Amino acid sequence: MAKNNYWVSPTGDGDWKAQRENSQRAAGRFGTQEEAEDFARDILKGNDGGELITQGRDGKIRSKDTINAPDPFPPRDTEY
Repeated sequence: MAKNNYWVSPTGDGDWKAQRENSQRAAGRFGTQEEAEDFARDILKGNDGGELITQGRDGKIRSKDTINAPDPFPPRDTEY
């Protein structure tokens, strides 16, 4: 199963955008990098997880974060 990848990168006018990989349009534009990362992280948590890739202002990859989908069947406490 292919995972979703979201890129957080700067725009030309000082804003930040969150964009799904291979998409023509940004999913959102934000004033700060942190807001864009939070937005992309929330989308990935709700959509089977994926990779969050953040670029710096110089265009180089600053960080990668794997977001896992929530476990639909978490382990139960068997001690009690």
